Amino acid sequence: MDLNIDLIRKQFPALNRPAIFFDNPGGTQIAQPSLDRMVRYLNECNANHDGAFATSRASDALLHEAHQAMAELLNASRAEEIIFGANMTTLTLHISRSISRAWRAGEKIAVTNLDHDANITPWTLAAADRGVQVLRVDFHPEEGTLNLDSMQQVLDQKPRLLAVGYASNALGTINPLEKIIAMAHDVGALVYVDAVQYAPHGPIDVLGLDCDFLVCSAYKFFGPHAGILYGKYALLEELFPYKVRPASNEPPGKFETGTQNHEGLAGVLGAVDYLEWVGQTFGEPLPQESPWKFQGRRLHLKQAMLAIQNHEHQISRMLLDILEETPGITIYGLRDPDRVAERVPTFAFRLKGMHPRKVAEALDKQNIYVWDGNYYAVSVTERLGLEDSGGMVRVGPVHYNTPEEVKRFGEVLAQIAHTHGNHE
Repeated sequence: MDLNIDLIRKQFPALNRPAIFFDNPGGTQIAQPSLDRMVRYLNECNANHDGAFATSRASDALLHEAHQAMAELLNASRAEEIIFGANMTTLTLHISRSISRAWRAGEKIAVTNLDHDANITPWTLAAADRGVQVLRVDFHPEEGTLNLDSMQQVLDQKPRLLAVGYASNALGTINPLEKIIAMAHDVGALVYVDAVQYAPHGPIDVLGLDCDFLVCSAYKFFGPHAGILYGKYALLEELFPYKVRPASNEPPGKFETGTQNHEGLAGVLGAVDYLEWVGQTFGEPLPQESPWKFQGRRLHLKQAMLAIQNHEHQISRMLLDILEETPGITIYGLRDPDRVAERVPTFAFRLKGMHPRKVAEALDKQNIYVWDGNYYAVSVTERLGLEDSGGMVRVGPVHYNTPEEVKRFGEVLAQIAHTHGNHE
């Protein structure tokens, strides 16, 4: 069943303003159920952890439900495999300290040039502390896909860990994770997946992927500013935690240092509530050949993400056509409309003769919000030779965006291109 976009958009109060939000790769708008959960938490059970009184018990029950909801969204085996924190970057900096304690001088780890810096620098810092060499996997600059020959050459050197993204936050590329994770495990490497950019766009199955760790951020999938880390329970159990006394020695508590952002976790639960509603309302039965044999919320969440993915494929094709037709535009990343299943709807481009910031400012004057620069994907803009000239313009619709908004973006972009001399 196709999404009813009018019904979808009613779930997002911010969409009432006269603006086109194509800045979603940096953070989506928040769904009403997420807002409702946050307000209800603060009004009804705002208390600290493990108290001998009613509001504390209610708070702890809600926080456990948030862990369980994220376990179901990611298809983790248990709620204790979910760790909450401020954001993906902070969680990665934290857990990298624990993971790297087992590294020895002279060993190696691997990162990719296609990743957000939050899945590069925490590992390079940890490696420097331990005397470990950092290997880099390259990508094909002409289409923005990981170079799997480079990946194999790096993995042949038997790194202790591979940090890799699910989807590029700059170019939109979805990496072939199942294949990559199998390659890494064949040489004994742990795999740490940054799924921040992918999470709003498609279903995640950590058990099916067999990744060791995976991180995402709720403010990228219609919730509040909060980060989520999945880790295989056996690994979390054996890792040394950097924590204060007398915090828990069991996951997830041993890694959730200090008092958590309780209302934020309530908001994460509300974001999952919203996605469950999407699945219940617009989801279709899973194909007979699907490996997923889910029921209840796990089923509805996978149905939601598949429905969202289908809508966004249509939007992606429209946006690609517009960018291809606009004079003076150079698109970075996959450009083939027949390959939209290999990318999320995150597109980067430059307009000839115009600094990316100026393009973003011109779009803003028409109430169209986009990003410019490197979006912390510094290794991408460096590899493309664009870092010193302002990076790229990034436009990123999500499922609440409409074909009419894409058409309006195309009209305004064409006007900007014409004004700056990019016309035939």
